[in-house]
This record gives sequence, structure tokens and C-alpha cells, in this order.
Amino acid sequence: MCHVIVTCRSMLWTLLSIVAAFGELIAFMSTDWLVGYPRTPDAVFGPHGATAAGEAYRPTLGIYGRCIKLPHMQRGILCGPYAVHFGEIASGFWQAASIFLAAGILLLCAVAFISVFTMCFQSIMKKSIFNVCGLLQGIAGLFLILGLMLYPAGWGSDKVQLYCGPDSAPYRAGLCSMGWAFYTAMGGTLLTFICAVFSAQAEIATSSDKVQEEIEEGKSLICLL
Repeated sequence: MCHVIVTCRSMLWTLLSIVAAFGELIAFMSTDWLVGYPRTPDAVFGPHGATAAGEAYRPTLGIYGRCIKLPHMQRGILCGPYAVHFGEIASGFWQAASIFLAAGILLLCAVAFISVFTMCFQSIMKKSIFNVCGLLQGIAGLFLILGLMLYPAGWGSDKVQLYCGPDSAPYRAGLCSMGWAFYTAMGGTLLTFICAVFSAQAEIATSSDKVQEEIEEGKSLICLL
């Protein structure tokens, strides 16, 4: 018989797990990791910065995508991938960061999917689903940290220097500033570790004495605060 068990702690863990997975996925796909120096479509970078007449804008650069304004475009900014193939990503460090980030996000998405079904199934092969998911989230968090540590090492690439000026170097962004995607990825990583720790509380809540008492009473839907 399937028992649907809903507690505040298990539902909060499920919600946070989904938020962490989607936050990391959106950040990875975004082009707003680096925000370049202000320029116009026909700007020229000189010794004193970018100089050109016209309306200035700030291009953005992601791990595999970018947003720029082309000279022939009267309005709007063109966004899309600059790297069609994996080998075209700006630097080897970014390629490695992409692998670690993608692996972490894949694990988080798997946990987010599984977490929805923890209301009906609390164990698999006699192992607590919450504990297994918490372990996967911890591993995902380590992958994400490795990816975020490798990412700034690629700031010395030629691609980054086009957006951030010739002074950009590994772990030095030059004229660029960090975009919201980088901070979202950092926040998602922190939330991932919080979820990994909180999974133990979710497991305790669904296996408490009150839950067992209601199961013995024959209830199939159990809701506890």
C-alpha cells in the first residue's frame, strides 16, 4: 500500500532542491557571466578605454554564449552561442568548468525529479531516498565548486580580452564586471549544500513516531506540520 507522507520539512527540502536545480541550469545557459566595458557597435579600444560616437551598450559573455550589438543593427542586441562545438569554447579552463558544472546540474535535476515522488516512496532498495539524494546533492555541490573555481582561470583567453580589455588575465576580469549568472551559480551552489544537509531532517520528519502511528491506524494520506 502506498502511503502519501507530507511534512513541512520534506516539502521544504523538495522545494529548495527544485530551486537549486533550476537556478544552476538557468545560470549555466545565461550569457550574463561577464559584463563587458561600455562600447558602441563600431567602438575601438584604445589606451584610454573604448572610444566611439553613438549610443553605448555593454556586451555580455557567458561560458558558451554572448550578447552583442552588430553595426548594421539599428536596435536590439543579438544573443546566441559563439561556440557551436565544445572545442570552440573560449579556453580549456572553461571547457573543464563546463564539464563539472554540467555534471553537477545533471545530478541536481535528477534529485529534483526524484524529490517530487518522495511523498509516495521514502525508500529504494531498503535505502532512504532522502539520504541517497542528500549524498547526490553533496557530490553535485563539489562538482559545482570545481566548475566555479576553474571559470575565472579562463579570463586570460583571447575571447575574454575582446570583452574585458587587454588587462584581463586569469582571476582578473579587467574592465568587466560580474554578471547575475555568476552570482546565481554561487547562490545555487550554497543552496545545494544546504539541501544536502537538510535532507537528513526531511528523512527524520517522514519516519517519525507520529507518522508510524498514523500508518498503523490505516491512513494512506498523512500530513504533518
